[in-house]
Amino acid sequence: MTKIVSLVGRPNVGKSTLFNRLIGYKKSIVNSKSGITRDRNYGFCNWNGIEFCLIDTGGYTNESKHIFEKQICEQFFFALAESDVILFLVDPSNDILGIDYDISKMIRKLKKSIYLVINKIDIYKNIYNTYQYWKFGIPKTYWISSINGTGTEKLLDSIVSNFDKNKNIYKKHIPRLALVGRPNVGKSTLINTLLNKNKNIVTNISGTTRDSIDVLYSKFGIECILVDTAGIRKKKKIKEDIEFYSVMRAIKSIQNSDVSLLIIDCKSGFESQDINILKIIENNNKGIVLLINKSDLLNYHDNDLINSYENKIKKIIAPFKDVPIFFTSSLTKKDIIKSLKTAVKITFNFRLRIKTSLLNKIILPILNKNPHPSINGKFLKIKYCRQIPTYNPQFLFFTNYPYNIKESYKRFIENNIREKFNFTGIPIKILFRLRRVAGGG
Repeated sequence: MTKIVSLVGRPNVGKSTLFNRLIGYKKSIVNSKSGITRDRNYGFCNWNGIEFCLIDTGGYTNESKHIFEKQICEQFFFALAESDVILFLVDPSNDILGIDYDISKMIRKLKKSIYLVINKIDIYKNIYNTYQYWKFGIPKTYWISSINGTGTEKLLDSIVSNFDKNKNIYKKHIPRLALVGRPNVGKSTLINTLLNKNKNIVTNISGTTRDSIDVLYSKFGIECILVDTAGIRKKKKIKEDIEFYSVMRAIKSIQNSDVSLLIIDCKSGFESQDINILKIIENNNKGIVLLINKSDLLNYHDNDLINSYENKIKKIIAPFKDVPIFFTSSLTKKDIIKSLKTAVKITFNFRLRIKTSLLNKIILPILNKNPHPSINGKFLKIKYCRQIPTYNPQFLFFTNYPYNIKESYKRFIENNIREKFNFTGIPIKILFRLRRVAGGG
């Protein structure tokens, strides 16, 4: 089992900056404004061949009645419960606050390995303020700068001394499934339902999730990494830098995933922004599953209503209509597991390789029977075709007029490939290359 290390402390002491440094890339959003990190953010750190899971928590506070800060504190306690090692980060720029004492008392009661990490020692005057932290009675004390990395090597040496060498749980074959959509469509609630616990903060306020959160899921014969993402708004509706970075992280999560589960609110329907997000997924050659969420608000026993809803969506997304559509509900758990199994199955469809002989045997007779319209009185002939050895399915057709193929005919070819072979939920590309054909002009 991978060991877990949590970063805790009051708001704005540099937890997210240290988190990004230790995992080796910018995963948590960093901003001078406090309260940016809300959910527990997970990453993996490998030091001297020993790997551990690192959790970035939101800043703990016990004074505010604000809904976000209340739930950030809940996430703080969840992180403490999960952890093997706790890094208590403090900022010597200011005097010790009451909240610092509260955190030290809480973590000292736990049977965990605790480190006091004094941050921002790159600022010269801060060095003289570090003596005050001896009051906490935490013997394992380290002085670091999360900005420039000073002291982090010694800290990591000490952390991994607690652990045995362990295997990386992020095996390459484990599918990555990104849950994406507009704000407040139920992405975090869906993950919490799957895990049967409040893994991610959920409120009825849009924009609650800011970072992209990775969760390892292993139940019901499914093993995958679920990625909860921030809601993707239209550019003109983004009002602050933090939200801009959140949206960029969500798009990056799509790019780094195998399949994206595009979640749509059944109340508002399939809107223009849903189409834009689908195009982002399709343009990045990722698998797609559509979830019509909150379907408990619909009469999903009415087959005519469901079929009508589904057909409207397929008409909008044509020609890429071969996309699985599920009507899900976090309240009733309807089709959640089924949609997840389908998404995992799609990741294996990417590996499908069709032999050239079989492809030509099946597809060429269809094209000969339904030829392309003549081009300036000349006939287009397709000699043969093959699948290109790329991760996302691409098919190359050799013809005498490759630059004059109509889009409708490309769609016709794509539809026939989808009908004969299993590329459900996967964008495919149809390409043409010049090849002189006898009698082709």
